[in-house]
Amino acid sequence: MRFVLTDEQREFGRSLDALLRAADTPGVLRAWAAGDHGPGRALWRRLGDAGVFALAVPEAYGGVGPLPVEAAVACVELGRYAVPGPVAETLAAGVLLAGAGGPAAKEWLPAVASGGAMLSLRLPGHGPYALDADAADAVFTVDGDGLRRAAGPGELSVSADPARRLFRPEPGGDQVAGGPAVRAASRAAADWASFATAALALGCGEELLRATVAYVKQRRQFGAPVGSFQAVKHRLADTLLGLEFARPLLYGAAVELAEEASGDRAGRRSPGPGTEPAEGPPGTGSGSGPGAGSLGPGAAVAAAKAAAGEAGYAAARTALQLHGAIGYTEELDLAWWLRRARPLRDAWGTPSACRARVLAG
Repeated sequence: MRFVLTDEQREFGRSLDALLRAADTPGVLRAWAAGDHGPGRALWRRLGDAGVFALAVPEAYGGVGPLPVEAAVACVELGRYAVPGPVAETLAAGVLLAGAGGPAAKEWLPAVASGGAMLSLRLPGHGPYALDADAADAVFTVDGDGLRRAAGPGELSVSADPARRLFRPEPGGDQVAGGPAVRAASRAAADWASFATAALALGCGEELLRATVAYVKQRRQFGAPVGSFQAVKHRLADTLLGLEFARPLLYGAAVELAEEASGDRAGRRSPGPGTEPAEGPPGTGSGSGPGAGSLGPGAAVAAAKAAAGEAGYAAARTALQLHGAIGYTEELDLAWWLRRARPLRDAWGTPSACRARVLAG
């Protein structure tokens, strides 16, 4: 049995593609990197209206989630267009606050679901930084069993991607929740942050490959398009294979997360919410494939993150080599995707850390 996305999920992806194609994301990226968050916040609200951030927020707080399969569809599209801002962090913060409960969840989650709030977070075991803390409406940190709202964004650190601004949140801040529920919610939020980042990395790699294929069809050498050279074809084919092998792992992880959220981990006859049986190439993996039924949610997410992160970074290396010297120029929009691929590979779980988690089960 093979499984693909439903018609509704594919239409959701197409609607986001149309929205983002008209949004001039390179211009939004340049403004964001320069500290002007206005265009990015306007785009964020439009994505909220489209239901992107509601996918991680439970219905009790005004969302429609958790819906990991749809979240994967959305984040792949956002990765293709390099949408700036703490996308993965806001989705993960929705999971964190919903799991922790209390007044903070009631205060922030309806705004997250509508796109009216942008959140960042720092979780144990994932470094000292919070992404885009200066643009976020709130930054949440977890220490042990305590969930706090950071007192301020803190000190800015250098990033390989100028549109991904890293801050060390100021220590202290008000505690908004505590107890064992916070620790469990923190683990779930870390899985969602890693999962969403994997989808962003896959989308980034897809756009890098698309742009590179278009370029090598136009660039000519020795009287022929460089895309006709066998070495170039092999490099592009290897890049495509990496991305396509990462895709079922990503959707397999989405199925695992969906089953965990619904409490249905006993049977493996269904791929979980959001997929349907169909003939043809697999879109979300199968019950016998990797990442769908053979791993628990955490390990499945780690496998997807390692594969998608490596594939996206490989696509960046291919794009840079095949574009030649023009790939280094600031004026070329492609540069924003090139500089994003490696940070996405390493954020919320480096490849080595993810592989170790897979091996540990």
